[in-house]
Amino acid sequence: MTTTSPHMKPIRNKLTAAVTAAALLATAAMATAGAASASAIRGRESGTALRTALHRDLSRYLTARRTAEHISADSLRVTFPGSRPAISLATGTTRYDGGPPVSASALWQIGSNTKAFTAVIMLQLEAEGKLSIGDPIGKWLPQYPAWRHITIRQLLDMTSRIPDYLFQPAFDTVFVSDPATRFTAARLVSYVAGLPPGPAGYHYTNTDYILAQMIIERVTHDSYADQLTRRILIPLRLHTTCLAPYTCPPSDAARMPAGYFYLAGLAPSLFGKAMPRLALTWAQATGGIVSSLADMTTWDRALYQGRLLPLRQQHQLESLVSEATGKPIRRTTAADPIGYGLGVQQVFNPLTGIIWDYEGQAFGARVLHLYLPRTGLLIAVAANSSATNDDLPDLSGAVYQTLHEAGTIPTR
Repeated sequence: MTTTSPHMKPIRNKLTAAVTAAALLATAAMATAGAASASAIRGRESGTALRTALHRDLSRYLTARRTAEHISADSLRVTFPGSRPAISLATGTTRYDGGPPVSASALWQIGSNTKAFTAVIMLQLEAEGKLSIGDPIGKWLPQYPAWRHITIRQLLDMTSRIPDYLFQPAFDTVFVSDPATRFTAARLVSYVAGLPPGPAGYHYTNTDYILAQMIIERVTHDSYADQLTRRILIPLRLHTTCLAPYTCPPSDAARMPAGYFYLAGLAPSLFGKAMPRLALTWAQATGGIVSSLADMTTWDRALYQGRLLPLRQQHQLESLVSEATGKPIRRTTAADPIGYGLGVQQVFNPLTGIIWDYEGQAFGARVLHLYLPRTGLLIAVAANSSATNDDLPDLSGAVYQTLHEAGTIPTR
């Protein structure tokens, strides 16, 4: 598996995907702006009719992208502010060659959506006075002297310049030989220890969040998995969320559709094959969570509505650097439309306003969420492969358009 391909980014937020999603949202809004009367009529559709239309979006995507992305299933959850019931749907089968229908309550590898969980734990520790995100790494991890002046904030906002272990030949060799290899955090970091730093600016690297995990464990004298459970999963009642394989019961594997490695030109021995469903020790605090879309949307709404952090730490979570320049920005704009916070990503769209979005991609699944603060709408979609040609943002755009045309997007 070569590590030089720009597509070998299995658990990252995707700048191009975010731009595509924002463009689709803009197109949807413009397409319906001139058709208010038709939209009003469609707005009176029954809930059943809307579910049918959204299920059609899922089916169309699965039909169109089944071969190109090697997927057998996709799923959707839409939640609204207030008491309006959520919509949960799925289509397809649990295996590419057939199998039972996939359930709307299926579990998915959520990939880099995990990073926001890690950032929140770190910020909770700061609020408790146990650390500061301005602390240098050297204060907590003196075993890495080359990185001693890099701060925790730089880890969380991807400006550390530390290389990504997923791109290292030594890691690739081990993973390709056995995708179920059990990695420790220290072993993952060892693949980049001693390598020269990258250029200044914003550079997405999964190593940053493995180091953040190690700091959390050093500060709390506890495992990352236990801190995740105690601080987030239990308070939010996320009963179908776990860190694989550490806190996931083995029976969870049966609730997950098979997840396929489909990164073209990479790891020919793995191409098109199902990956181990709970063997995610290669991801841990950077991408190792397994969850249902119901739990995911509960978490995302709590995250963006500030239910997990004091106000000061919530502001820090949402403090941005430009993904183009790596410089701090107050907010995204038309001129600088994509910013990275602490494990979260913001996109600006001139018609829908600010969007918080993130796509996580593990080796066996992709999960994308969009939160629109202006309306309180939250959309999450999932598909069961890693894919070089990833069009999952197209699905989120189609869902948004269907909701808009049905008159179901709330106004504030």
